[in-house]
Amino acid sequence: MGELWGCAKHARLGKTCCQDAEVLITAEDKRRVGAFTGREDFWRDAWPADISYVDDGSDPGWALAFNVDGSRPVLKRRENGDCTFLSATGCTLPLEVRPLVCRLYPYAYDEHGLRGTSSHRCPAEVVPPGKTIAELLEMDEVQAERWRSDLYREIRESPGRGR
Repeated sequence: MGELWGCAKHARLGKTCCQDAEVLITAEDKRRVGAFTGREDFWRDAWPADISYVDDGSDPGWALAFNVDGSRPVLKRRENGDCTFLSATGCTLPLEVRPLVCRLYPYAYDEHGLRGTSSHRCPAEVVPPGKTIAELLEMDEVQAERWRSDLYREIRESPGRGR
């Protein structure tokens, strides 16, 4: 086996987004992942455990992702916190099947556009000075903007959402 790179390597170093993030999924994410895996048990409705996931009113589109009771659909995690799709070699889902929120990391964004990158969910030792995690993962900003647009379109199209 060759040297691990990307998220698989990072996950072996410490907690990453695949191990501690509350990953919102849209109805279309459920459809894509379900069609690929043949599973329906990979998500649940949950209330945000992390205060940073609570709708603070600054992004009206994001508020539509929440159910009326304040919960929202998220990927399930194993007892140790790992995403149900994280393996020893990284994500078991192909990029085009992954939830849009997963594809967008490490970009920060809101309904209006991309807002830079953040590596706060990556082990610090993987991001050398002067680099961003997006550069290390060779993320395409143009594609990220398409995914961000798709995410908000899918949130708006999800039935039963919003307060």
